[in-house]
Amino acid sequence: MHLRRWVSFVALTLLLTPLAWAEPVTFTLTNSTGATIMEFYASPPGVNDWEEDILGEEVLESGDSVIITIGDSRDDCDYDFLVVYDDESEVQFDEMAICDGEEWVIE
Repeated sequence: MHLRRWVSFVALTLLLTPLAWAEPVTFTLTNSTGATIMEFYASPPGVNDWEEDILGEEVLESGDSVIITIGDSRDDCDYDFLVVYDDESEVQFDEMAICDGEEWVIE
């Protein structure tokens, strides 16, 4: 009887472990560039697919901060980011390690 409970516990633990990896990454993005960030994109490193603008209809003025949440169920903190400024210039940041609870200041 104890073996059956132990096997059930191990099986349940193995099933739930991937759910822990699926938690979103949340960080604070601070704009200290002197320009307005119009669009902000993220993707896993090397994917080259930016999907949708994380800011949506909002913009991030210089000196302001916003909380960003990425819910992509990855088990690491590495991302590529693309920033589009109000003059339509773009800057790509490759393989940035941004983990949950951190602040990233773009200068």
